Amino acid sequence: MRNLSNKLNSSGKNTTKVESRRYKSFGYQVLGFGAGGGKSFIEASGGTVTEDGNFKIHTFTGTGSFVVSKAPGDGVVDYIVLAGGGAGAVNGGALPTPVGSCGVGGAGGAGGYRESPGVDTGYTASPLGASPAVALPVTAQSYPVTVGGGGAGVSGNNTAGNAGSNSVFSSITAAGGGGGGGSPAVGNTGGSGGGGSGSGSGTSNAGGAGNTPPQTPPQGNSGGAGQQQQSAFANGGGGGGATGSGAAGSGNTGGTGGNGATSEISGSPVARAGGGGGAGFGKTPGNSSAGGGGGGGCVGGGADSGTDGLGGGGGGSTNLAGTTGAGGDGVVVIRYQFQ
Repeated sequence: MRNLSNKLNSSGKNTTKVESRRYKSFGYQVLGFGAGGGKSFIEASGGTVTEDGNFKIHTFTGTGSFVVSKAPGDGVVDYIVLAGGGAGAVNGGALPTPVGSCGVGGAGGAGGYRESPGVDTGYTASPLGASPAVALPVTAQSYPVTVGGGGAGVSGNNTAGNAGSNSVFSSITAAGGGGGGGSPAVGNTGGSGGGGSGSGSGTSNAGGAGNTPPQTPPQGNSGGAGQQQQSAFANGGGGGGATGSGAAGSGNTGGTGGNGATSEISGSPVARAGGGGGAGFGKTPGNSSAGGGGGGGCVGGGADSGTDGLGGGGGGSTNLAGTTGAGGDGVVVIRYQFQ
């Protein structure tokens, strides 16, 4: 009995160790299952919030804050940062003698346009979302957002357009669009900016440079040159847009603004950042452009403003057509997965 008891005791100890290991293993599995939890997502507030499937979109049309209250370690947001467009210029009056000295105003350039690729939040970005642009990582903190206003329209004689203002989110800054070029008296080369402005008509009539300061991908394009004809008509250049340069004044027509960029970050395709149209003296003004750019004015009618929230450039004008087109206000759009 004593030997059997010892064996049983020995067996019992072995069994206890085995059971203990099984218990610990079983207990670990239960704890692991309970702690699984699933994926964590960004939680944030600020701006006007909408949803597109599993993604939230925060749209800022004015200055504010994007406040992240929760963010996983790999949390990123896609974005559009769009600056305010430049205003068109006003120039000229009754035709002087000789005719060759008369002039009209160039159009404003679109606000600078910057976008991320859209891969992380499942939407189709514009061509300006190409590499090396990337989605931005975020942590739990408040991010100030600045939305640039469009340049104010101008009137009178020989007045260059006002430039748009910058927009900023996190490390991304988009430059305001250039103001349209006026007459030789005020310098009729178009103003530089995110989108370059069109020049006024004259002999020194280069359009303003876009993508200023330079970014990769570029945030805008150059404006078109004005045209001085030895006839009763002259034409201002079109403003530069996000994806296209402004056209030069030609024939009896002001230059058309450069096209904007189309993105689906808000859940449907929207074109933004089109350049304004140049003025046409007595004949045909430059057309508005895709992306909110305003059409140019002529003797028979005033210029159009760029569209607010789309950062379009304002149309150029003459003093017989009244105030030039103002630039459209910019916008900041932020998108992330929330479920």
